[in-house]
Amino acid sequence: MRTFHGIAELEAAVGTHLGYSDWHTVAQEQIDTFADATGDHQWIHVDPAKAAQGPFGSTIAHGYLTLSLVPDLVGQIYRVDGVSIGVNYGANRLRFPAPVPVDSKVRAGVELLSVEPGGGGHMVTAKVTVEREGGDKPVCVVETVSLVVA
Repeated sequence: MRTFHGIAELEAAVGTHLGYSDWHTVAQEQIDTFADATGDHQWIHVDPAKAAQGPFGSTIAHGYLTLSLVPDLVGQIYRVDGVSIGVNYGANRLRFPAPVPVDSKVRAGVELLSVEPGGGGHMVTAKVTVEREGGDKPVCVVETVSLVVA
């Protein structure tokens, strides 16, 4: 865990890679729970027997499930002390270049792209790349934008 003591320290890290999260296993139970929460019960996610005959040979996680892991994974990588609040503001780019088969292990890496005044605080933009253990392509790449208020 990398800790920044205030916005100035965070600004000094722009352009650097901040590190990696721990590995997280995406189990069928998590996929099913996400399907229930979102109403997306497509067979490729929730029907192991049918998915075994499909293009990936097993069920796969929803792309948005993978995205939903980003706050927790990034929270393992860095934090900023000395601020009153940090909230998700949005995303500039989002892609799912490869699937996440059930029981895959994924982790995130973070590159800090910018820290700029705005929105009553500072807008922090980071490139988050989620990779699958043993995979040859990322499973999610997103530029996150957070509002951090001192």
